[in-house]
Amino acid sequence: MVLVWSLMLFGALFFCNMLRQAMQDEAISIEDRIWVFDHFGTVSRSYYTFIEITFSGAWPSIARPLVETVSSVYAVYFAVYITVVLFALFRIISALFLKDTLAVAAAEE
Repeated sequence: MVLVWSLMLFGALFFCNMLRQAMQDEAISIEDRIWVFDHFGTVSRSYYTFIEITFSGAWPSIARPLVETVSSVYAVYFAVYITVVLFALFRIISALFLKDTLAVAAAEE
C-alpha cells in the first residue's frame, strides 16, 4: 500500500509542477485555467485529485479535460498510471489477501 501512496504523491507533485505553465498560459481559456488550478494548483489539491483518480474511478472526468485543453501528452501519463496502479497493483494486492484468506481457511479445517 505504501507503493500506491508513493505513486500518488509522485503523480501529484509531477502534475502540480508541470501544470504551472498551463495555469499562466493566456492561450487557454480562463475557465479551463481555473479548472486546472482547482484540481492541480497546489500540492494538496493535486494529491486529493490523485486520491480521487485512484480510489473513486473518476479518472476519465479528470483526464479528458486535461488532455483536451492543456496537452495530449498527459494521456500517456494517465495510460501508464491507470494500467500500473489501478489494474496491476490492486489485482496483486487482492491476490495476496485472497491467498492469506485461503491459507487461514485451510488451517482451520
